[in-house]
Order: sequence, then structure tokens, then C-alpha cells
Amino acid sequence: MMHDIVIDELERHLSGTASRAFYDHLDVCDACRNEVSQMEDLSLLLREMRVPDNAFERAAQPSPGFYNRLTWNIVDRQEKQSWGLFAPGAVFFRRVAFASLLLLAGLGSFLVSREASFSGTDAAAIMAQQDPSAIQTRTDSSDRDRMLVTLATYHDQ
Repeated sequence: MMHDIVIDELERHLSGTASRAFYDHLDVCDACRNEVSQMEDLSLLLREMRVPDNAFERAAQPSPGFYNRLTWNIVDRQEKQSWGLFAPGAVFFRRVAFASLLLLAGLGSFLVSREASFSGTDAAAIMAQQDPSAIQTRTDSSDRDRMLVTLATYHDQ
């Protein structure tokens, strides 16, 4: 058990400012001297383990662009894992686009060829199909229809 003078002065001794009475007591008391010696060893070990104030500033810093590359690697891996078989690559999508263009061209040529077979349905053809003898026996509504067709096909000559 340490004496009161050692307990009171121990922190000052470790910082180097203990009184002369403290050192006189250590000269005569072996138990206190052993305790103080153990405390000095422990204090030395703790000082060696202490991290300097600027240690975090001196710590190894990553190279410029490290965080950006890390982020892109994470995103790239997530995309690959989430899409898997559904993302076959750029070549596949080029082939799909080319096949779509060929299909569009084929449908367009089919519609153009089919339009030629319906050429008799324009307004001039309807006017040519009118029977002059049947015009006089028609009702008012058919006269109105005939007038609309005539107006729609009228050309200034």
C-alpha cells in the first residue's frame, strides 16, 4: 500500500515536478519505491503507445482518383451482377437494331405495293362512276353527297 505523500505527488513526479519530500520518502520506503518504479514503467509504455497529434495527417493518403475508381468499380460490378444474362453486350443490340431496320423496310415496301391496288378509290373515280340518269331519281341526301364530292374534286382550270 502506497503512502499518502506518494499518492499525492505521483502525478507531479511523472511530469517531473515532484517535491523534495517525495524523493526523501522513496529513499527510505522500499514498497513505495517499487510501486513508483512500476508506475514509471507503465507510464513509459503508455507514452510509447500514444498516437502523435499529426499522425492522422501523416497517414498514407490514397492516390488522386482512388475514390472515383472505387465507385465506378462498385457500380460496374453491381450492373454485371444484376443484369447477368439480360445484358449480352453491344454486339447483340446492334444486331437487334439492324434486324428492326430490315423489318421496317420490308413492311414499308409491302404497304407501298398494296396501296397501288386501291388506286380506284379517289374522288375522281367516284365522280366517274356517277350515273347521270340515276341522279334525277335520288333523294335530297344523295344530292348533298354528290355536291360534296363535286366540291372536293373541283380544280380551277
